[in-house]
Amino acid sequence: MITTSDIEHISWLAHVRLTDSEIEEYSEKINPILEYFGTLDEVEEDVDAAHHVLDLYNVWRDDVPSEMLSQEEALSNAKEIKDGHFKAARIL
Repeated sequence: MITTSDIEHISWLAHVRLTDSEIEEYSEKINPILEYFGTLDEVEEDVDAAHHVLDLYNVWRDDVPSEMLSQEEALSNAKEIKDGHFKAARIL
């Protein structure tokens, strides 16, 4: 269980100022999470893996060529088009 003094110490290490009400609030929110980790610690780890329960592997469909969209069809819902291409806002 984490105490309010633990929260104060963590906030001091992180250089974050917390009010008394925030310290109390974080203490109340963090403790259930830590209790859940305690529950996870009790789970048996030495059991056989069961990640392929159905024995299905590589269930993707075959890659079959099909008719392509025309350039006009592909661009028909584009917000902006420039010189026959999608136009997007700069991000850098």
